[in-house]
Amino acid sequence: MEDDSENSSLIEEDYYTFLNVPRNATNEEISNAYRRLSRLYHPDKHLDPVQKKEAEILFNKTKKAYEVLSDGHLRAIYDSLGTRGLQTEGWEIVQRTKTPQEIREEYERLAREREERKLQQRTNPRGSVTVNINATDLFDRYDDLDFDKEVPSFFPIVEVSGMSFSQSIEAPLTLRDTVTMSGNLSTHNGTGSGTVNVSVRHLVSDKVWIEGDCGVGNGPVFSFKGFRSFTKRTFGNLTASLHCTPMGIQANLVSMLATQLDTHTTGYLTYRVGGHTAMSTTIVRDTPKSHTSFAIQFGIPHSYLTFSYVRKFEEEKLKLRGTVKAGTFGAVVEYGAEKKVSQHSSLAASVVLGVPSGVTLKLKLVRANQVYLFPIHLSEEVIPSPVFYATVTPLIAWAVIKKLVVDPIAHTEKEREKEKQRQLNKKKMEENKREAKAAVDLMRATFTRVRSEEEAKKGLVIVKALYGRLINQAESRTDEESDSADEVIDVTIPLQCLVKDSKLVLQEASKSQLPGFYDPCVGEDKSLLVQYLFHSNLHEVTTEDSESLRIPKQSHRVNTT
Repeated sequence: MEDDSENSSLIEEDYYTFLNVPRNATNEEISNAYRRLSRLYHPDKHLDPVQKKEAEILFNKTKKAYEVLSDGHLRAIYDSLGTRGLQTEGWEIVQRTKTPQEIREEYERLAREREERKLQQRTNPRGSVTVNINATDLFDRYDDLDFDKEVPSFFPIVEVSGMSFSQSIEAPLTLRDTVTMSGNLSTHNGTGSGTVNVSVRHLVSDKVWIEGDCGVGNGPVFSFKGFRSFTKRTFGNLTASLHCTPMGIQANLVSMLATQLDTHTTGYLTYRVGGHTAMSTTIVRDTPKSHTSFAIQFGIPHSYLTFSYVRKFEEEKLKLRGTVKAGTFGAVVEYGAEKKVSQHSSLAASVVLGVPSGVTLKLKLVRANQVYLFPIHLSEEVIPSPVFYATVTPLIAWAVIKKLVVDPIAHTEKEREKEKQRQLNKKKMEENKREAKAAVDLMRATFTRVRSEEEAKKGLVIVKALYGRLINQAESRTDEESDSADEVIDVTIPLQCLVKDSKLVLQEASKSQLPGFYDPCVGEDKSLLVQYLFHSNLHEVTTEDSESLRIPKQSHRVNTT
């Protein structure tokens, strides 16, 4: 896994950006871009030995990009896997396949097999820890005298009423067989229990899997599960179990049928027979911005109706939740929020108002595949004070934790990731920097010619172009200081050379791969500032690193009056 993360951080060649063509470019567009750069970098056009050597390197890179993108087979491999797909294995596959689609399918199959082999070499641990806390004495203290104590307790009593621990690991046996071992320990008010389970899942086909499960705890348990996909939109599963207890044998049967109603909506029909007999219908709608579910159940001993809504805020990495549930058992209202605090961790808090259960505050921490849950029972009845404190306390606590803990840790991790990228790409960055400076030197003659032609017809003349971390650059340091800090580079010459017929078009990709460019601040947000003249009028535009750019535009004109 560490190797995979390092490979994903390595800088790869982007042939499309180097030729400044879109990813859906036609062969004609690729050929035109190749001819334009070939005229610029061809070694025969340079007499100076040093420049001739540099030109040869850049010409070979241009030729390589053209060879890959102009060949349907190689382009398919490159589009699927990048430059790593163009190694020896890729060439061998090219020889025994016929079409780009076959190449993609072959590589996807090999990639799946590699992932499955990696999966066999490791387990997939999952676990949860639940700590039940009784804090009802905070808001509803008992007035009865305690005759066993000489002095009554001044502080309210907060106690742990129960705990449970569960853990499971997966061990792939073959590409189609997986064994899962799990265990659970729990205690409540001094009474404890535990279970140990072993299950084996076999993948029969792409549409069917079966699973056998056996366990011990309060008597042996045997179960069988099966899953089948009937159509692209319909699937179902069946679970049958036998639990041997001192009170006798309990049999349970659960069947579920699901169908996709539309792109974002799925319906479920579940029937349960055994200890609890019930039939339920559930509708789930999941979109990038929300998750909505509605369920109704008729059964013994309880029937209920529930509605749940989750609002997703992707940019803030935040989810707001609300649930209403009512039935023969009473009614429950739950509301809360979940915040992703790092790549593998999230925090959640919710308030549960129930009749007759009272008020409960639930705190949850998810770290990778481990879940830590803390239900805190605050009151036996729904009264204003515990509701208020259950709602406000997590918000205040989060603000303090975020300021003192989360933000410093996130900043440290971000800086560590930047430094990791710099170290991994140090050699490549130096190579790209030398290559960019060599390209700029080779472009000077072309720059002079293109600029003179544009000036003569009052066309597009690049006055100044800066690329890198531009935030407050003008206020914080001079151009000379910026260059020394290596956060901003001057790209006036390479941009002018890309001008054709008084137009400049940059594709939607990182501009660090353009000829004459390099990444001056790996891991940082970058921008491109362009000041240019068109029809002798000054224009200016700043664009983000991966945004496309088309100039000239009337909206870029600077009002000098």
